[in-house]
Amino acid sequence: MSNNVESKDAQEQVQQIPISELHPFEGHPFRVVDDEAMTRTVESISQFGVISPLLARPDPDGGYEIISGHRRCHAAELVGLKTLPVIVREMDDDEAIIAMVDSNLQRETILPSERAWAYKMKLDAIKHQGARHDLTSTQVVSKLAASEVGDSSGVSRETVRRFVRLTNLIPELMDMVDEKKIAFSPAVEISYLSRAEQALLLDAMDYAQATPSLSQAQRLKKQSQEGTATLDSMCEIMNEVKKDDLDRVTFKANDRRKYFPKSYTPQQTEKTIIKLLEQWRRRRQRDQAR
Repeated sequence: MSNNVESKDAQEQVQQIPISELHPFEGHPFRVVDDEAMTRTVESISQFGVISPLLARPDPDGGYEIISGHRRCHAAELVGLKTLPVIVREMDDDEAIIAMVDSNLQRETILPSERAWAYKMKLDAIKHQGARHDLTSTQVVSKLAASEVGDSSGVSRETVRRFVRLTNLIPELMDMVDEKKIAFSPAVEISYLSRAEQALLLDAMDYAQATPSLSQAQRLKKQSQEGTATLDSMCEIMNEVKKDDLDRVTFKANDRRKYFPKSYTPQQTEKTIIKLLEQWRRRRQRDQAR
């Protein structure tokens, strides 16, 4: 959480609020999942309780909207707590978004999609504040906002801009970025493709059983800009042999489906292929020994 938020917290009274009256921030981009880190949080709360209070604002429709502390709230529910320590603060939408993003960006592990949407939300909020303060030039407001977001996160304005570009990806491609199947730089380039072109790219990737390198992504972007991006042209680019793939054997999806159940994961498929190859090797060795 930022120093500004902390200094305000020190001056405000902590209240015990029923968990039933707390609800997540609308459009919250940070995932609350039951992973190993959540297990540790649950164990800590079971032993020591919730030490750091949540930050929330009153909701005109009733209850309180959580600004900071979504993971602690979920862990407390799993523990069975009925109330939580909360600092309640009056904030407008822009102030709430900025506080929510700043507090969550302090987390150790943040997915690219979470960072991308968080930067975009904060960027839009700062732009809105700038517009309200009569900064009439949209370009000036945008540059100042990106610089402010970057400075508060310890990154450059250009890095902020590139992360925000990822919010233009369709969900399937964004998931692949989170899963590290598509690298960050190629992802930024393919974010310039239209949503329809991105859907075609998924088919081309499935056909080639490959994800785009930076060079391939740049050419896909150029095709999109020139209006020449088609499924065939994408398949041609994606089917190129990369240097890293020279020693790799791949199977197209249609070929794999002939021999393996649809329910098989890539790991199960690989394990079965290795097992069959090992049987073939032993049989070949026996034949040669005769």
